[in-house]
Amino acid sequence: MGLFDFIKGQFIEVIEWLDDKGALVYRFPAYDNAIKMGAKLVVRESQNAIFVNEGRIADVFGPGTHTLSTQNLPVLTALNSWKYAFNSPFKSDVYFLNTTTFTDLKWGTTNPVIMRDPEFGIIRMRGYGNYSVKINDPVIFLKEIFGTKQEFTTSGITGFLKSIVVSGISDLIGEAKIPVADLSSSYDELGQLSISRLQPRFSAIGLLLVGVTIENISLPEDVEKMIDRKSSMNIAGNLDQYMKFQTAEAIRDAANNDGGIAGAGAGLGAGMAMGQMMNQMLGRPAEQQQTPAPQSQSQQSPTSNAPSTGKKFCSECGGKLAENAKFCSDCGSKTS
Repeated sequence: MGLFDFIKGQFIEVIEWLDDKGALVYRFPAYDNAIKMGAKLVVRESQNAIFVNEGRIADVFGPGTHTLSTQNLPVLTALNSWKYAFNSPFKSDVYFLNTTTFTDLKWGTTNPVIMRDPEFGIIRMRGYGNYSVKINDPVIFLKEIFGTKQEFTTSGITGFLKSIVVSGISDLIGEAKIPVADLSSSYDELGQLSISRLQPRFSAIGLLLVGVTIENISLPEDVEKMIDRKSSMNIAGNLDQYMKFQTAEAIRDAANNDGGIAGAGAGLGAGMAMGQMMNQMLGRPAEQQQTPAPQSQSQQSPTSNAPSTGKKFCSECGGKLAENAKFCSDCGSKTS
């Protein structure tokens, strides 16, 4: 092998990155070798490639296979004062950036967050969930975050991003003034509001906040017990309202039926019985039923002492007997 062939073998002719899972940025290992003018730059889907000349960001390439020349390297050409049709090898750092969406990144409160609740006062809350991000502006991300490492993974930035998410969600919950008893029904809404609140801070480092999920917000045990007690009290209060409602319904129905006031009494009794049963199920003592007062003599049936008004007939011939008759006027038989 001649000297020319040896030198030619040191030139980089293909630049590409078969990205590792979890890597955000990858620096192509040139090993101080020069890049051949006319070399192939292979940028896969969900990748960007950035040329950096002596620490200055130069040309950016999207997905595709690119043949390097002065025409598609305008910034490098200007920085190095290359003339038209320059065809010599050159040196430059090449960085690949992964623009896929990184999902299921965890966030959680390391310490309790102090909040003021309109009902329970000052309380401590903890929360956790996940979020998703992607590189939205490769140039800003490379400039603000990456540095000079050979490779940069999500683990190198998740701690920083987590602090942004926790801080933003805590501020949002405090400003929303949602009662703690209603927080669980507002997780989705709070997640969407968090994206709007936090996106400017992510954009400043070249990232897009794709989604935020709140999986749980937990309260101190004593506060949870207070919520349970309040719920039980509300149920008991509703029983009283139920009994009143049943009574009103029974009276209204009785007024529309033929039974009149008697029907009202039956409906009222049914409503009271239902309310007492529910009270007993919840451990509330039912009111003792009052024994109805005995009816007065004047209220008893008038038929008990009334004289009989039936007619009499002869036991022998069946003829009709006159009142107080001792003998039948038809057959002469003696009446009993």
